[in-house]
Amino acid sequence: MSEQKAVTEMFDDISSHYDFLDHLLSFHIDKIWRRKTSRLVTRQHPKTILDVATGTADLAIRLAHDNPEAHITGIDLSEKMMEKGRTKIHKKKLSQRIHLETCDVVKMPFADGSFDTVTVAFGVRNFADREAGLREMTRVCRDGGQVAVLEFSHPKNPLIAAPYRWYSTALLPRLGRLVSKHPTAYQYLPTSVAAFPGNDAFCAMLHDTGLRQVKAKRLSGGIVTLYHGIVAKSSDKTQ
Repeated sequence: MSEQKAVTEMFDDISSHYDFLDHLLSFHIDKIWRRKTSRLVTRQHPKTILDVATGTADLAIRLAHDNPEAHITGIDLSEKMMEKGRTKIHKKKLSQRIHLETCDVVKMPFADGSFDTVTVAFGVRNFADREAGLREMTRVCRDGGQVAVLEFSHPKNPLIAAPYRWYSTALLPRLGRLVSKHPTAYQYLPTSVAAFPGNDAFCAMLHDTGLRQVKAKRLSGGIVTLYHGIVAKSSDKTQ
């Protein structure tokens, strides 16, 4: 079994508990992180938005709330996660504005420049090919459009880093396993976060995929970072 298929099956397996654990284990701060991401991209008033690794569609729903004239497409490889998302979308009467489809970020069927904005929240760590996925996100975003990435990172303040490391490596996997009944899903989280590039390295990667004005804003003491860049297809990419 490929690593990508194993990750997809893992998310399928925990889909029924995902939202509950996502909010519980982050003490509901994840809602604030997504709200900040949505508010940042809303400044450009996008009309077409692609939300990559949309999962149960929390960010897509937030984007629809903040951009009432926008149409949002969400993609993911976990059909069961999206089933949960579609239920939430239907309950919020957003089915005409949010469409979810099964799709791999490294092989997206969308034409070049199809979207004003492309977002991904806590999904880049799961890309089978990180650089290829980011390049695809840039490709399907229009020239001058924006790409936003919300992802876990490494706190630098030792007063935050030490307790966070204990929580994420010792307590979080146990709580996740207890509720989800999945033996390894919540051990995967700290392992994948530890292997993710630091802020500077990831900013450089985003720049290499065709973004300019790349910025990284650390949130909650650096537990997560919100990255943002402007797509430059026909202008100077050296900025």
